[in-house]
Amino acid sequence: MKQIIAIIQPHRLDAVEHALQSLSHLPGFTLFQVRGHARGRGVGHLFAADEWNPDMHEHTALLMFCSDDIAQEVVEAIRSASHTGNTGDGLIAVSTVDDIVRIQSGERGNAAL
Repeated sequence: MKQIIAIIQPHRLDAVEHALQSLSHLPGFTLFQVRGHARGRGVGHLFAADEWNPDMHEHTALLMFCSDDIAQEVVEAIRSASHTGNTGDGLIAVSTVDDIVRIQSGERGNAAL
């Protein structure tokens, strides 16, 4: 099982939601409004700033769990729907999950998805 966290530009949320909702085998996802800052990479993949920018920027974070076999499809759906080509498009992180327990039923693993 995989945990996927994506941090995207808020104005791309509708496109990403639509892309994820079109994946019938994705169990669901959770959204967070977040703020953060970092040194973005600009032209030539060089850092756009020499120092951290203290200004916080609004972003949207998505959190989801899925089976291993659909993880790359989910990542590509998020990437293609959120891509603008501009600095600050965001990032996607994929982690392995050892177990998931559905609180209501006690189901575990892929059955809990």
